[in-house]
Amino acid sequence: MITAAQMRAARALLGIDQRQLAELSGVSLPTIQRMEASEGTVRGVIDTLTKVVEAFDAAGIELIGDNAPSQGRGRGVRLKDAKA
Repeated sequence: MITAAQMRAARALLGIDQRQLAELSGVSLPTIQRMEASEGTVRGVIDTLTKVVEAFDAAGIELIGDNAPSQGRGRGVRLKDAKA
């Protein structure tokens, strides 16, 4: 669904810290910290993961999965196209 590296990269694109992400997503700061400290794909309660992904989506971040059309390879994040 989302990796710890994608979370950190998405926050960097938005210029927000973990506390701000916690506020945007409605997820506790310790949970955000735990999620970002994990290796690879973040594991956790689906509702919590969904809140984080939806917060990024609402802020204009597009998550790129392994098989998504992209000029690069592998997972990543990018700002959504303004036209979308």
